[in-house]
Amino acid sequence: MSKTDNNGAPRHHLKRASTPGKATVLAIGKAFPRQLIPQERLVEGYFRDTKCEDVSIKEKLERLCKTTTVKTRYTVMSKEIIDKYPELATEGSSTIKQRLEIANPAVVEMAFEASLACIKEWGRPATDITHIIYVSSSEIRLPGGDLYLASQLGLKNDVNRVMLYFLGCYGGVTGLRVAKDIAENNPGSRVLLTTSETTILGFRPPNKERPYDLVGAALFGDGAAAVIIGTDPITSTESPFMELNYAVQQFLPGTQNVIDGRLSEEGINFKLGRDLPQKIEDNIEEFCRKLMSKASLTEFNDLFWAVHPGGPAILNRLENTLKLNKGKLECSRRALMDYGNVSSNTIFYVMEYMREELKREGGEEWGLALAFGPGITFEGILLRSL
Repeated sequence: MSKTDNNGAPRHHLKRASTPGKATVLAIGKAFPRQLIPQERLVEGYFRDTKCEDVSIKEKLERLCKTTTVKTRYTVMSKEIIDKYPELATEGSSTIKQRLEIANPAVVEMAFEASLACIKEWGRPATDITHIIYVSSSEIRLPGGDLYLASQLGLKNDVNRVMLYFLGCYGGVTGLRVAKDIAENNPGSRVLLTTSETTILGFRPPNKERPYDLVGAALFGDGAAAVIIGTDPITSTESPFMELNYAVQQFLPGTQNVIDGRLSEEGINFKLGRDLPQKIEDNIEEFCRKLMSKASLTEFNDLFWAVHPGGPAILNRLENTLKLNKGKLECSRRALMDYGNVSSNTIFYVMEYMREELKREGGEEWGLALAFGPGITFEGILLRSL
């Protein structure tokens, strides 16, 4: 993706000007819980905490942990929490109250830390934020985390707030689409978009009758992210790095049961259809071309790709279907390896890695941000590197 000078050092490209009136990403931040789990230690800890002695299930989880390509993940769940709430690791226990006691403050704490990091990079006072969008599939309460976050950040009490709940893995790109609409229809506005997720609601002991629980245990992690979106950047104080040129959401009729999540007294239960990668493969080319047509783009390999890494199978299918050159999905694979699938947050970890790649001379001007989730829903944004 990059070029080098005569000494082999990467050369940096000159910044492109943003399009007047188009939403841009002005800053990005992220945050994680304190517990970092290497993938090779996950199985022993999980089976110790849940007191499971089924060797066949353990061997299956060990195989899954290797195929996910995840190396490290952050989690709110810890031995201290299990010791305080042993019922979380007990099959059939009614624990939604306990789970929310843990999750509700945890997601706001992570969102707060990610937002602080983002605002610091932005370089302007938090009180200049005019809108806040809060995305999470990990908390349930009224008022929601958007209010708690706005209060903790010291935002003005007339800040315009939007909550996006239980969208799953495509929630981050949905947030970008909504932030784009707000920014472009409210000149001078600055939108703080924050996402925060924890797997606490879905944690449970392994059970042969729930094979997807093992996939979740092997793949998903916790964390938060934040970006600030606005049009017509102030050149003296703001540093836009990506333009949100055009956005599309689309659902696939008849596929609402392929990704199925149900809230119960025991937490949230997920079922994932085996045909998910195939459904995405069958529809992804047409969806991408719809986005690309807005800039008269035709070649997939002329773009940079920021794809939500739902898992390696989805990335592999997309890469093969679109005949992408090796390395086109490297930022997505790197985010999956370093953090796991962190639901709505993960697209921002990909975008942060992509920002570093695109700083080098020779980086593509146009790209796509893509995410997939319940529905089956496709979210996509045509991006322009600045």
